[in-house]
Amino acid sequence: MSTSELNSVLESMQSEKSAVAFHSLLAAIAITMLKLIVGISTLSLGILSEAAHSGLDLVAALVTLLSVRVSDKPADAEHQYGHGKVENFSAFIETGLLLLACVWIVWEAVRRLTGHHSVHIEPSIPAFGVLFLSMAIDWWRSRNLKKIADKYDSQALEADALHFSTDIVSSGVVVLGLGMVWAGTHWHVSWMTKSDPVAALLVSVVIVYVSSRLARRTIDALLDAAPAGYRGRIIDAALAVDGVLEVERARIRRAGNRYFADLTVGLARSVTFQRSEQVVAQIIRSVRNILPEADVVIHSVPRETGRENIFDRIRAVASRNNFSVHDVSVQDLSGRLHVEQHLELDENLSLKDAHDVVTVLESEIRDEVPEISSILTHIESEPSTIESGNTVVRDAVLEQKLKPVVREFPEVVDMHDVEIKRVRGKVYMSCHCTMSDELPLSRVHDVSTELEIRFKLAAPELFKVLIHPEPKTDNKR
Repeated sequence: MSTSELNSVLESMQSEKSAVAFHSLLAAIAITMLKLIVGISTLSLGILSEAAHSGLDLVAALVTLLSVRVSDKPADAEHQYGHGKVENFSAFIETGLLLLACVWIVWEAVRRLTGHHSVHIEPSIPAFGVLFLSMAIDWWRSRNLKKIADKYDSQALEADALHFSTDIVSSGVVVLGLGMVWAGTHWHVSWMTKSDPVAALLVSVVIVYVSSRLARRTIDALLDAAPAGYRGRIIDAALAVDGVLEVERARIRRAGNRYFADLTVGLARSVTFQRSEQVVAQIIRSVRNILPEADVVIHSVPRETGRENIFDRIRAVASRNNFSVHDVSVQDLSGRLHVEQHLELDENLSLKDAHDVVTVLESEIRDEVPEISSILTHIESEPSTIESGNTVVRDAVLEQKLKPVVREFPEVVDMHDVEIKRVRGKVYMSCHCTMSDELPLSRVHDVSTELEIRFKLAAPELFKVLIHPEPKTDNKR
């Protein structure tokens, strides 16, 4: 996805979230005012508790509106993980406000039930009308909020949707309590006149239930608790990627609607830098299959596989020092291992500096592979300049010297594409040699090496010989 497309998606998301939060705020203002007016006129604790509940929802809706506008801002130098925590903090404030409302409702209900605060309640048609209107509006806005919350995984909007869906239940309880008060007054049943504070207590129970569910989620998010069940799935997904030896550490956190995953994985120390990048990219894709659009950081560390042979261990030490050794050979001489290797170093180094490098490298190899008794390193210069020269397409005299040499090796089917180059007075020769498809690579190498030696003996003017071996079924490349 391009930057412009991503910005367009972010703008659309912020616009939808802000719009639904703003409409919820307007609805909260209207409902709170109506409940407050009717509650004061009827002196119903149930309606007043609902007015207090809606008043706190009004504050919560305002906080939600502000939070969704801030939370979608991109990360900056001061907030490198973005502003998503604002949504979690908004939900935490809503939880606190709901609990405060619950404390007041319970205190006032207990006072009325115990006779410490006697109030004559006068149920009226407008009171019932406001409560039913409130239930309809709560259904409408909880439905819209839940739709957008699910679409963009917004915890703040989800908290609002949860509140308003439970408001429907609490308003229904108040309607029932108010109806029983009216019935008790009309038919002179004294115990039914206590239904209003009982209804208020039931509302407080609903508030406590809602708050406890929301509180745990918001506190977990603020304390960076790993989302339940995800850590194990992510570790399993990372271990399933080819090349991953272990997952040393896995940390997952959530900020708003965004997840962050931080993994440390062990890869074989023989893996090249480019290959490790490919493995890391596959791990990121696997994690995002579980947590879409997650911000994933993978730290790879080299590990010994336990299946390395002595050649792998020698090359691992060289790679650790950013060197590449080749033509490594190991001989077992009367139970003592002797290693010979070739190492290319910058051609601009002096012999003293190059020898110092080799001494350090050989010492580290002995420490890493203590069974080695001795090491001999052939120092080669690694070219760092492009040499200019002349290419000679054909040299019939030289080719005639070399053809009899080729016939000495039955493994060589033919020699073709012979090319001669003269660079600064030195003669470079290259050619393609066709061999059997089934010939082992070790034998191919031996034949090529012997051919190079014999070519130089037959034509001492050759400075360097390069032979490109090809299988008989594909000898044109």
